[in-house]
Order: sequence, then C-alpha cells, then structure tokens
Amino acid sequence: MRAFFTVIHRWLGLSVALFLIIAGATGAIISWDHEIDEWLNADVMHTPGRGPLRDPLELADAVRRSDPRVDISYMTLALEEGHAALFMVRPLVDPATQKPFALDYDTAFVDPVTARITGHRSSASVSLSRRNLMPWLRHLHESLHIPPFMGSDRWGFWLMGGVALMWLLDSFAAMVLTWPVKLRGGPRRAAGGHAAPGWLSRWKPSWLVRWRAGGYKLNFDLHRAGGLWAWAFILIIAFTSFSLNLYREVFYPVMSLVSTTTPGPYETLRRAPLGEDITPRIGIAQAIAAAAKEAERLGFEHPPAGIWWGGDYPFYNISFFDPVNENAAFGMGLSNIYVSSEDGSVLGTYRPWHGTAADVFVQLQLPLHSGRILGLAGRVIMSVMGLVVVMLSVTGIVIWERKRRARAAARR
Repeated sequence: MRAFFTVIHRWLGLSVALFLIIAGATGAIISWDHEIDEWLNADVMHTPGRGPLRDPLELADAVRRSDPRVDISYMTLALEEGHAALFMVRPLVDPATQKPFALDYDTAFVDPVTARITGHRSSASVSLSRRNLMPWLRHLHESLHIPPFMGSDRWGFWLMGGVALMWLLDSFAAMVLTWPVKLRGGPRRAAGGHAAPGWLSRWKPSWLVRWRAGGYKLNFDLHRAGGLWAWAFILIIAFTSFSLNLYREVFYPVMSLVSTTTPGPYETLRRAPLGEDITPRIGIAQAIAAAAKEAERLGFEHPPAGIWWGGDYPFYNISFFDPVNENAAFGMGLSNIYVSSEDGSVLGTYRPWHGTAADVFVQLQLPLHSGRILGLAGRVIMSVMGLVVVMLSVTGIVIWERKRRARAAARR
C-alpha cells in the first residue's frame, strides 16, 4: 500500500509542481495587491482635487466623452477625496467595421472632484510595467493568461482548477507517507522493561527538521515536516482553488445535488456567446436606484459602492460594502443585488451568512482562499503559505531528482 501512495505522490506532485510554484509565488504577492498597486501607481490613483465630490454618473459621462469608443463596464460609486475613482470600460461596436473598437486600455482612473482622467491601463495586458504589474500577476495566478479560443475564455481556469484537484488528492497521499511504517501492534517492551515508543512517538520525527544536517536530509525534512505543519492550510487552499476555478462547471452543480442551494442569476441565466454583448434596455442610473431601494428594504448596512455590467449576462450587479474598509469586500463583507437589464426588476441577492448551509459554504470559498475572512492576520497567513507552497514544490522536485539519479546509478 505504501508503494501505491508513493507512486501517486510522486507523479501527482511532479505534474502540478511548476503550476504550484507559479500560483504560490503570485499568491504571496497578490495578498497585498491593493497596497502594492497604490504604491506603484500613486501618480494615477492619488488625486490632487479637493472639494465637493462629483456624482459618479457625471464621472462616467466624463469617461465616455474622453473616448467615444467606450462604454462603462464597472464604476466606483463610493467616492473618496484624494483617491481616484475606478472605471472599467469595454469597446463599443465600430459602425464602419461592425466589430468592437480595438482599445489599448480597459480601465480609467478619474479624479472624483475635478472629473479629470488621471490615467489608463489594460488589466488584461501581458506586461510587467508598474502600471499593469498587479493585474498581470492576478491573471497569472488565476488562469496563466491562457487566451480565449474555441469559443471559451475559461481554458486557464479549467487548467488551474484541474491542478488544484490533483493537488488536493496528492495532499492526502503525502499525509499517508509521513505515517510510521508499522501502524499496528501493541506497546513493545524496550530494554529495562520500559514500554517502547508508541505510534505517535514514532510519528514525531516526521514533524521535525534537522537544521544542522544539511544537504539532502535538510531538504527532505523541509519537504516532509513543512507539508505536515501546513497540511490543514494546504487542504483549504487546494479545495478553494478547485471550487473557485471550476465553480460553474463542477463545484456549484455538485453542491446543488448534495445539498439545498439558492441559485442566483449567474446560475440560472444563460451567458451570451463569447464576443457577443447584450444590449441593456435600462441604464445604470435606473439599476442603481432599483438596487438601493431593495437594499433599504432588506436593511443593508452600507450604500451602493460599485456596479458591474459585463454585457455577457442580462443583469447589473450592484455591490454593497464598506468603502473605508474595501479589503473586507473580499472577506464576508460584500453583498450584491442583481437587477435585470431588461425591466429593472430585482433578480436576486447575495448576502453573507444568509441562505442555506450550502449557500454559506459557497460564500466562504473566496474569503477562505484569500485569507481575508481573518482580516490582516489571514492575509499574512496566506502570503506565508504561498512561499511555503513554493518551498514544498521545489524540495519535492529535488527529492525526486536525487532518487532518480540513485535508481539510474543502481541500474548501471
């Protein structure tokens, strides 16, 4: 049986090692994406305007006037003096070619006091410039920047979701391999009549690192003991990576089969074909008003803070969170109201800690994966865990290569 788990761990581990090195390294950095992004791009994110804040819809009009080729996909509703409002844009159709305009940006930053556009960037660009570094890292972490083809933009998510599932299975095989070889048998008598160490005592060396051993022994101990100490966190990260990347295809359908879930419009409405946009019949202002009315009825704590219109689903997604603590939105501090783009009716809501047990379990996936459910401490833990994952992957490759050379030498 041990030989079986050894083979499973070896080949699953080698199959996912490179992907985990990339995901771990990028994950350690993007735990602090907001702070790093502001530091790198203070020239466009910190604004000089001081005074009364403009209406967000007025700022949206300024973005449209600055470039008639674009419409708004996402806009900030919770404005802050001295901090740029973020507007994501999508290309309109060129009447001459009947194809979307070719844009070199998808995000505009606007001074909320003066309505002056402070800068642009392309968040999907494969670029290591300071302007695009953090979006580049996030896309690399989530989908390896694999471009759309064969009518889908989900290939990268499917790949990383499959990697996460293999990693999850590999973690159980790795745990079994740390157990002492002899799992059965009562206490033996050692010299002098004292009981020999029990199973837990024989397992203890697996948790220790021989720091002074150096070389291969140290590498092996770091791999084995590091995996044991971080095992619970690895399970959480691996499972949530799988659930987030394969949410539409596997996770939510399975959850709906085994438990009671409350489907929202993302689960019940059909997405438009890739490259095709739905034309809304109501505008952003009407959608915000409908969502604000519903939020008041439900007793939401915060006012609308952002609105998303991707063009691929026939509804607006209006977000509610504390603008002073925007990081909480990635924890359990984000609520959404979905408003139909056809008639302005409310299609559903997303409220943390509300719904069935399965609904709450679904809600927990991103907060657990990012660590933000624990606030600053959780982000520190997940950043450290990213480095641990890199270490485990590298030491695993070293162990495999050392044993491969030994087997080759034995055959010779």
